[in-house]
Amino acid sequence: MERPAWAPPGIDISVPSVSRMYDFYLGGSHNFEVDREAARKAMEFLPGLPKIMQANRAFMRRAVRHAVDNDVTQFLDIGSGIPTFGNVHEVAQAASEAARVVYVDHDPVAVAHSRAVLGDDPRSAVVAADLRKPREILHSHEVTELLDLDRPVALLLVAVLHFLEDSDEPGAAVAELLEGLAPGSMLVLTHASYEGIPVPEERAGGAVGVYRDIRNPLVMRSREEVTRFFDGTEIVEPGVVPMPLWRPDSPDEEEDPFAFSGFAGVGRKA
Repeated sequence: MERPAWAPPGIDISVPSVSRMYDFYLGGSHNFEVDREAARKAMEFLPGLPKIMQANRAFMRRAVRHAVDNDVTQFLDIGSGIPTFGNVHEVAQAASEAARVVYVDHDPVAVAHSRAVLGDDPRSAVVAADLRKPREILHSHEVTELLDLDRPVALLLVAVLHFLEDSDEPGAAVAELLEGLAPGSMLVLTHASYEGIPVPEERAGGAVGVYRDIRNPLVMRSREEVTRFFDGTEIVEPGVVPMPLWRPDSPDEEEDPFAFSGFAGVGRKA
């Protein structure tokens, strides 16, 4: 397999990546045939996967604008993935010149492309780090240089926590991150769930199996389980709801049924 010029050296381009699969679902071009093959296989069970990813991105943009409207202009986006149109820094900086954004991902392709997209933007930075090591993220040079952790920060965990198994203790990771942020900070997250998917759970489980087969288990959690991630925050209205129902820009009846798969929410640290 020929290595594209944009692919960072050292990565195994014969193994599917969830970040590159996500890029494919969103119509991006930074993915390999192995990623597209895995994504197409998952779509055999859940043909609406691209709609789910689009709903994730749309919620993220609304939540970023909500944060700015509430005087939160610092953003820590963990599991940020490969840059696509309407990234956090674009939305935040369009809403406020004071906006500062740090992206975090452990995928080398996502990190490399984020750096290429940001260039020498002094208001944005990228960290190569893992959500399972919160202290490394909070103490990274990029975070300490660009963000003032004594002021509120919007912590974005969009479509990432469902790639952490219970043994990874995702709740503890979220709690540790929130503990390191100032009062008034926000937690913005989305999470996959069998609840709301417009196909039988057995069929949806086929897509989950594809992710398990590529050694990136997709953990589907209930609304109750997702809500627990907000412990220590006050959940803002309308609560933990399907993504299109969180302060929509347009009537929900315009949305594809698959867009209502999974949950989204925003909480504010007291």
